[in-house]
Amino acid sequence: MSLESFHNPSDAEIRDILARPMTIAVVGCSPDLARDSNHIARILQAKGHRVIPVNPSVGAILGKRCYPSLSAIPQRIDMVDVFRRSDAVPAIVDETIAVEARVLWLQLGVVHEDAAARARAAGITVIMDRCPAVEYRRLFADD
Repeated sequence: MSLESFHNPSDAEIRDILARPMTIAVVGCSPDLARDSNHIARILQAKGHRVIPVNPSVGAILGKRCYPSLSAIPQRIDMVDVFRRSDAVPAIVDETIAVEARVLWLQLGVVHEDAAARARAAGITVIMDRCPAVEYRRLFADD
């Protein structure tokens, strides 16, 4: 899928999002240390974010209770970071809207323009086909 009509927020907006501590639900987080989702979740933790793993097949990841869905998480979620195939994104957007998260981050290769447009229409900031770890290196290189 290509990003034909979608435009990510500006570098300044992405930098602002990443600079403040948030509660981040990592959808598709894997218990496997070699998987990107696990690696990125650890980086987000190291940057001061509270990471909540979302994976219906696992009880705990990174020493944190794992939840089967966004709606099962009992506290407020600021950002949803998605490590799932693009065809899963519309349902994740429905849940993201329902839990009133402020940011939806779709990882590298995860693209769904229609679902992103629905999230934006609901007032959610959407970042698509990007990786927070790459953005940290790019936007905070001088810090």
